Amino acid sequence: MKYHLFDESPFKTLISFHKLIEALEKIAQSDVDYRSNYAKALLKKIEHIPELQTGIEDFSVIKKHETTINHLLADLFPTALTNNEIKAVTIPFQNFTFNYTERFKKILKDAGTNFDVTIRDFDEQQFYIANCCLILGAYYKQNIDFNKPFFYDIPDSNGIINHYRILYNADFMEIIPSENAPKLTQEDIDLLIDNYDDIALWKEKFPIESWTLKGFGIIILFDATTENAISNLKTNLLKSDTKKATESKNTEIIFRSIFKIPNLKVGFLIYNPEQEKFIKPPQLEKDGELSSFLLPFNHEMDCKNALFGCSFENLLEHKEPLIISNVEKFIKQNENIKLGELLRSQNINSCVFAPVIKDNKLLGVIELVSATPRALNTINARKLDLILPYLIDTIERYNNDMQHQIEAVIQREYTTIHPSVYWKFREESQKYFQNSNHTKDYIFKEIVFKEVFPLYGQIDIKGSSEHRNETVKADLKNQLEMLLQIFASQKENTNLILLEQRKFELQSLLEELDSPLKADSEQHIQRYIEDEIHPILKNTKSNSEAEKLEQKYFKGLDEKTGLFYHERKKFDNAMSIINKKLATILDKKQIEAQQIYPHYYERFKTDGVEHNLYIGASIAPTKPFDIMYLHNLRLWQLQTLCEMESAHHQLKASLPYELDVTSLILVFSSPISIRFRMDEKRFDVDGTYNARYEVVKKRIDKAHIKNTRERITEKEKITIVYSHANEETEYIKYIKYLQFKKILEPQIEQFEIEDLQGVSGLKAIRVKVANNTLTSKKITYQDLLDELT
Repeated sequence: MKYHLFDESPFKTLISFHKLIEALEKIAQSDVDYRSNYAKALLKKIEHIPELQTGIEDFSVIKKHETTINHLLADLFPTALTNNEIKAVTIPFQNFTFNYTERFKKILKDAGTNFDVTIRDFDEQQFYIANCCLILGAYYKQNIDFNKPFFYDIPDSNGIINHYRILYNADFMEIIPSENAPKLTQEDIDLLIDNYDDIALWKEKFPIESWTLKGFGIIILFDATTENAISNLKTNLLKSDTKKATESKNTEIIFRSIFKIPNLKVGFLIYNPEQEKFIKPPQLEKDGELSSFLLPFNHEMDCKNALFGCSFENLLEHKEPLIISNVEKFIKQNENIKLGELLRSQNINSCVFAPVIKDNKLLGVIELVSATPRALNTINARKLDLILPYLIDTIERYNNDMQHQIEAVIQREYTTIHPSVYWKFREESQKYFQNSNHTKDYIFKEIVFKEVFPLYGQIDIKGSSEHRNETVKADLKNQLEMLLQIFASQKENTNLILLEQRKFELQSLLEELDSPLKADSEQHIQRYIEDEIHPILKNTKSNSEAEKLEQKYFKGLDEKTGLFYHERKKFDNAMSIINKKLATILDKKQIEAQQIYPHYYERFKTDGVEHNLYIGASIAPTKPFDIMYLHNLRLWQLQTLCEMESAHHQLKASLPYELDVTSLILVFSSPISIRFRMDEKRFDVDGTYNARYEVVKKRIDKAHIKNTRERITEKEKITIVYSHANEETEYIKYIKYLQFKKILEPQIEQFEIEDLQGVSGLKAIRVKVANNTLTSKKITYQDLLDELT
């Protein structure tokens, strides 16, 4: 065992037995002969060791006169109690002790020679101030309650941490001020009381070794392992972070202290009553966190599974623990061989599976296992009664956290309630809870945001419908040609006439595909192949050449459609890669944009990526709104589309099917109102006048330049559609700025847009994105597929 002594103290310490010697002198003068004679003999023995009374500074003197000191302290350390009491002589708050009882000696021996006896969570500053508080209480008679609990955490021979509460007896000490000890006024004392953490102040009022501590203290330890471990468990489980609260290392140390089992391990399962399944909590499956011994390999299992069998009837139905004190015996009794073998394979020889119950509902199962037979049994399993109340609160909190996270996922992935407007929905929901009663139905108010400025943008995949049709035709042609090749390789047989007819029909379908694809062509060919061709292939004997072709043919069919899905798959993958890449960029940039000014944002994936933004004072009423924020957001939108265009250009060469994109921005300077449509669960423009904005959005996509057949959008260019001269001036400034940054090329096109149904007078600016802004990193198709999946 090692001793750790604090260097600085307000005390100069003298270990002295003067008070004890004074007591012996009184006993020596008493009329009780046996006591008087004992005291006289002891006093005579210590006559030649004056430092026992005057005070010892050199601790080696204690070792030298160890036997005499033991005799001197005999009345305080009775032999009859030495194997029961945990007691020793000490200097208060210092980790220096001697004259141990036999039980204390055994505890220190089991801890090992390298163990450093230190008070838990007690540093040099606390030590110094604690000694000062002793002086305030004993010398200045201040009513200061510094009686915080002190603990030693000492391991036993098996490595189990035991917790001992420290009690001090200071009856044999006296505190004496030296000449250089400052005399404190009540004002000084009040200042100290109000500044506990100011160590410099304490050292100013109580300089180092300015007082003398003469005498000795007695330390008495109380084994509070179970109570303290439960307290630590409670503290651990109350942590706000559920994952930190269930770290297996901390939890297992605590459980081992409670059960006194060095190889005890802890597992945990959640019970899902809706599906009647045991589930291993996904947050706790990583290394360093609680696992499960019932489900070491699976994430979940049906309660009616053979693994649990009849063994779990008590746990599930009667909600009583399953206790197996000897797994080998459990297997031999054929109660549940499968469960027994699972436990034995994990070197588990005794275990307890206890239900965690609240309001008579099963929440989960706590698993305690040990490699030692009978280490866990029906007797010590009762200790779980002390622990389960805290586990109930933790599991309930875990379930609540999980439900909140599920709600957050639903909110993020399946609804259009953007965080910028969530406050409005929350406000209305709070009104519902405050005002709702059982006598009438509460009418929810519609969520409306007035005077907001819209921003619309899109990156559309150019000619996606035509590309889709071409890939469908290519796959159909390849399939029909391969079927004709199979029929051509067939030997002559009794089905010759039928085969010739089918070859003629296949050839006719193939020729039809040279014309534009009709709406039902794919379905018509699919039904024909399934009903007329595949039965022939499956029922006709083939030669080796035809058989190889047939195997290759059927291997190339898509499982869902029964058609070839080769070219179309390349097109679909390319579409998905482009959409995901562009949507990811937009979503990340949008997080930055919210810092400009909170605004509503929604994004859609179609044949490309569209987005709507709405900004205005009604969306963020607690923040002052200025038109400057709208201009900032417009510039951000233009820059973001440039970045998305550049990203597409970078990955285009690596796509399995080359696709171009066109970009469009609609400028609309008049504020509008948006309303949350309760039936559709989405926002839409509100009112007839505001509907013009939606009409323009839907019609400009396919619009042409006035008096031409040229589309207003073009690949690798951004088209900005506007109505007013001030909008043109504004965007020309943005374009020149981005040209200066080499993001846009120098040429600017300006033109009028053809009159659309119900819309006229629109104009546009078109400018090309500079490709020299791209990074040089090469992207492969496999990289794109990995990112997509």
